[in-house]
Amino acid sequence: MKYLVLFAVLAVAYLWWRNARLERKAAKPPPAQAAAPPGQPQDMVECPVCLVHLPRADALAGPDGSHYCSQEHRRAAGG
Repeated sequence: MKYLVLFAVLAVAYLWWRNARLERKAAKPPPAQAAAPPGQPQDMVECPVCLVHLPRADALAGPDGSHYCSQEHRRAAGG
């Protein structure tokens, strides 16, 4: 009989502990991930060889003022 009472007390204690743990877990909101702010608009230029648009900061300037996407296209255009 005393083992039955001991088992009942242990079962109640376990259920109480599990319920409290689940309530704490549900009450704590997940950490909010801050979204990165959008970047600023950039001036876009077009490569005259392949017609790809790219940011002016990434383009290679040619001698005639044209902007190229790569060194190969700059050489192919004669610049």
